[in-house]
Amino acid sequence: MTHDDDRRLTEALLEARRAGRACALATVVHTRGSTPRKVGARMLVEPERGLVGTIGGGCGEAEVIEAARAVVADGRPRRVRVELTDDFASWSPAVCGGVMDVFVEAVPAADEV
Repeated sequence: MTHDDDRRLTEALLEARRAGRACALATVVHTRGSTPRKVGARMLVEPERGLVGTIGGGCGEAEVIEAARAVVADGRPRRVRVELTDDFASWSPAVCGGVMDVFVEAVPAADEV
C-alpha cells in the first residue's frame, strides 16, 4: 500500500465517521503462498457507498465485502480465510494459489461511539 493509498483510506474513514456512516475496515493479517496483497493491505467498506482500497480483488475480495456488510450490521468482528487455490470448476488463470486471513472490524459512526 502506498502512502497515497493509505492517505485516501484514512480520509475516507474520517469522512464516513464525520458524516455518521458506519463502515468496516478489512486488514490482511496473514498470508501463505502467492497472494495478490500482503500483510497490512487494507480496504474500507461502506455498504451504501462502496470501497476504498483493496485486498486483491476477485472472488476473495467479494467474500470479505460480504463479511464486512455483516460486521457493519451486527458490530461483531470476523476473521475471514480467503483461499486463492485453483478449483476444478474454475478455468481462470488468475488464481494465485495462496491463502490470506483478513480481519474485518466495525468502524462505528461518530455518533455511535
